[in-house]
Amino acid sequence: MNITLPDGSIRKMENGSTGLDLANDIGPGLAKAAIAVSVNNIQRDLSDPINEDSEVSIITIDSDEGLEIMRHTLTAQVLARAVKNLYPNTKLAIGPTIKDGFYYDFEFVKPIAPDDLDKIEKEMQKIVNSKSSITKKLQTKKEALKAFNSAGESYKESIIEESEQEEDFQLYYQDDDAFVDLCRGPHLPSLKHIGAFKLTKLAGAYWKGDSKNKMLTRIYGTAWKNEKDLNAYLHSIEEAEKRDHRKIGKEMNLFHFQEEAPGMVFWHPNGWTVYRLLQDFMRDKLQAFDYQEINTPLVVDRKLWEASGHWDKYRENMFITEIDEEHANEKRTNALKPMNCPCHVQVYNQGLKSYRDLPVRYAEFGSCHRYEASGTMHGLMRVRGFTQDDGHIFCTEEQIETETKLFIELLSSTYKDLGFEKFDIKLSTRPETRVGSDEVWDKAESALESAIKKLDLPYEIEEGDGAFYGPKLDFVLTDAIGREWQCGTFQADFNLPDRLDAEYVGEDGQKHRPVMIHRAVLGSFERFIGVLIENYSGKLPFWLAPVQVAVATIISDVNDYASDVINQLENHGIRCHEDFRNEKISYKVREHSAAKVPVIMALGKREKESQTVSIRRIGSDKTTSMSLEDAVKALTVENSVPN
Repeated sequence: MNITLPDGSIRKMENGSTGLDLANDIGPGLAKAAIAVSVNNIQRDLSDPINEDSEVSIITIDSDEGLEIMRHTLTAQVLARAVKNLYPNTKLAIGPTIKDGFYYDFEFVKPIAPDDLDKIEKEMQKIVNSKSSITKKLQTKKEALKAFNSAGESYKESIIEESEQEEDFQLYYQDDDAFVDLCRGPHLPSLKHIGAFKLTKLAGAYWKGDSKNKMLTRIYGTAWKNEKDLNAYLHSIEEAEKRDHRKIGKEMNLFHFQEEAPGMVFWHPNGWTVYRLLQDFMRDKLQAFDYQEINTPLVVDRKLWEASGHWDKYRENMFITEIDEEHANEKRTNALKPMNCPCHVQVYNQGLKSYRDLPVRYAEFGSCHRYEASGTMHGLMRVRGFTQDDGHIFCTEEQIETETKLFIELLSSTYKDLGFEKFDIKLSTRPETRVGSDEVWDKAESALESAIKKLDLPYEIEEGDGAFYGPKLDFVLTDAIGREWQCGTFQADFNLPDRLDAEYVGEDGQKHRPVMIHRAVLGSFERFIGVLIENYSGKLPFWLAPVQVAVATIISDVNDYASDVINQLENHGIRCHEDFRNEKISYKVREHSAAKVPVIMALGKREKESQTVSIRRIGSDKTTSMSLEDAVKALTVENSVPN
């Protein structure tokens, strides 16, 4: 048979040759490094036979694929075995890989604690040091059920029983056959290929994610090719924890959450200042790009949600309300809006539109509510109540390319002004289940892609990940420590205008459906403020800081001068906090630094006499002295909002 390698070369191999045979044929070095094989883009074990002409590549631990396979083996063959060695009566559930690591769900007889992770980790290392080989056996459904029934592994039995297949269940054994697990594979051929790893945390998880099922214990871990990569990752996690917006938000007195309103933000004065400044900044941006700001109801009758299709597809995530109508013998069912788009169509539909009116660009800082499971909520990053910098553009098909270009210009300008120099673009194309003709999809996808190319921006194509109503662009920004955040989106919709009877009169005098473009730059204000806090580690740009200057007195005799300083700063739009407390200046500086105030002015007798101020910037131990007049001028310039 012919085996085509990634470089295009072809090797003749006997039918039934394995990936390991191919690696040996290419060279002993590759055979030693090989851990799996890709056959026609499907990952397989090195021991699997290849029975037909195929495109084949050898996978090593140095590749992303290899790293994932190593993590998969680590969770299914090492973590699972270590737990069974230490806690023999534990039942195994599932153990997949995730971004940067893995987890495994277990049913323990007695709960374990975070302190037990160290013991499990040591047992894992002991297993890895054995360098056991791993072999795969294919078994029938009956044989696989028997193997796990005798071991008392009821979760594995359940997985097998629910499978429609009758043959080729993959059971992986270590060389002494002392441990076996059911797995989709592939796995490493030997534990000698395991790199560096660490268990990170415990969590609860329902079997199959269903709250009606038993709560299991989930053990998380991370694994890397070597200790250097592991330590770099752990350092990045430590840095991320230092930047946790929930911790910094408390230090800066920005917001809080409480049980009486789960997933809803209580904004404090400082936090609301940031929110309002960001909203005003976005409002100016939108006006510069000819958006008309509107506002639509928070509570809307179910009839509109039924017409838009959201009632069938999204009802479980909607907050529903019922009221008794005063003059009717029936209840009216309403929903808090989870999104703004159907309401924006209602505004568009008021009055007949001509092709000369298009494009129509509506913007709304729309308050939305979506039900999120309690276990998924995470500070500002995932909430139940939020406000989007939402916008919808009604245009002709021919205008899609121009609108795409304008939106990317708006988004690029906004992200740059907020300190994000880098973002990636992902173009998601038609999914299998979709509305609209292939001709319309061709036109929409081509328009989005053409606009990106003309702006000379790099992008990735995500095949089949578009919305059912149209293709979309997702914009993923990178923060100060390299993390990615998907915030902006631009989606072409050919479905909703039809469902909600949006029309315009074309140049031919006939009525046509406009294209509806759903777009957001920041996404939700709540989430984006969380991203900003973590990106800047709370040290927000001067114009965005809730308190910009803390004026702290060294002695009470200068309180009058400090008041004059504050008045002059506030008259120039600078947000100040006065600190006239009878405390040491070192204490005041530490406190305001912890609250991330950008500028601290320390005023004593010398400053009063010379009409100067001593300025210390956050993150610096240096103090700069300048005249009050010069300080006011400099800070006024610094306070300019980007545009």
